[in-house]
Amino acid sequence: MAPTPNTRLRAWRLNAGLTRAEMAKMINLTASGIKHHLACDEERIRRWEAGEVIWPREPYRLALTELTHADPEDLGFVPIKRSRPIDQPSASVARTIIPSIDGDLPTRHNGQTGGPHTVDHVNAGEEADVRRRQFVGLTGAALFSAILGHPEHTGEASNDSLDDLAAALVDHSTPTSAPGDLASLAAKVAAAKRDYQACRYSTVTAELPALLRRLRAACAVLDGDARLRAYGLSTEAYHLTASILLKKENKGLAWLAADRSVQAAHASQSPLMIGSSSRIITHALMDDGRHRAATDNARAAALRMDADLSNPSPDELSVYGALLLRGAIAAAHTGNRHAIAELLDEADEAGRRMGHDGNHMWTAFGPNNVLCHRVNAALRLGDAGTAIDYARQVEIDALPINERKATLLLDTARAFLMCGKHDKALYIVRAAADIAPEEVTSRPAALRLIRDIAATAPISVRREAREYAATLGVIA
Repeated sequence: MAPTPNTRLRAWRLNAGLTRAEMAKMINLTASGIKHHLACDEERIRRWEAGEVIWPREPYRLALTELTHADPEDLGFVPIKRSRPIDQPSASVARTIIPSIDGDLPTRHNGQTGGPHTVDHVNAGEEADVRRRQFVGLTGAALFSAILGHPEHTGEASNDSLDDLAAALVDHSTPTSAPGDLASLAAKVAAAKRDYQACRYSTVTAELPALLRRLRAACAVLDGDARLRAYGLSTEAYHLTASILLKKENKGLAWLAADRSVQAAHASQSPLMIGSSSRIITHALMDDGRHRAATDNARAAALRMDADLSNPSPDELSVYGALLLRGAIAAAHTGNRHAIAELLDEADEAGRRMGHDGNHMWTAFGPNNVLCHRVNAALRLGDAGTAIDYARQVEIDALPINERKATLLLDTARAFLMCGKHDKALYIVRAAADIAPEEVTSRPAALRLIRDIAATAPISVRREAREYAATLGVIA
């Protein structure tokens, strides 16, 4: 029996002056669409209007009601009875970045003319194909761009910017210009930190040389508490410089910047700054392959802070937790499962004490950030399945910065690649690029991931993967 076209839904769309693609995008942007990460597209709207689907699943029904202010029945859909239960994902899983995909209920008659509609499972091949198409919609550019907008693609930092940054790091000349007031410098450091966490790396790289010189001048000419404050700001600026250089895989300059951060931290006489600078030294040690030393450094710094954490501030708790997380990842490189579990569990306890994912001291620390590090640790241990399971538990919208969101997505893509699921790996990489373009386009590690996906992809994914790699200048 041929499906009956849904003329009511089509009439509503035409009356609203919407194309199918426009209507699909608006459904994804409803409260339910964002909450459940819906993946409505033009093809889904066509199927609804053609009567191929007589009763959408619940998240789509809710989104339709929010968009049209009409009940599904009023839009021409027909409630149906199930002949047997169909497994549906829990709400907690549906909100995660690696969700169980929730599609529409296909229509089948039970063989009796005019009888009630029932629902059957499609065969395994059709189900896999449907889920693959829906996954494309969920994690690709359409959904993330619709929610977050199209971020400006500023491209990779130029060699001139990196040369200027190197010159600023080795400049020991006597400052000749006034540094400006501390409030202005603090605002500049905060703006650079925000740009970094938004993955605007080329912008940060271009602005850091002048900022470092102004801070060096401030440390030279100020005195008293103002000078200590200037050293504190320098700690953060050199920390940021080292982070940028580590992402660019420029180890020599990164070490120099990390060391400058530690020196400035001790000059500031602030235990909080000293603890914060220990994070970037740990990172630099890891990047140089000194993973045992990195673990020991992070653990020792955390222990020093823990002695003073009877009534910690959010800043102190965040730096303490971030040190534990950094140490756990360093331990993962050595395969020390006992140390990994110990450090992650301590960080988890700190996250529970925090009670939320904040960005105190620019750490993005909180319960979901701990889960992100569990993903990374499992991945480094070669346990891709466990990494994906942890990724499913992350509430990605609770992560306060794009850099952390993009890192989680790239780690998850690596896990899917290890499982041989190249299509999912590719779509998640593209989702990361939508959120944070420079985290993908300007990081050698991300480009190597894309090359690996394209080079090993099966025939069904190979063309798409290689075309995407080619747009980034990656040769598979």
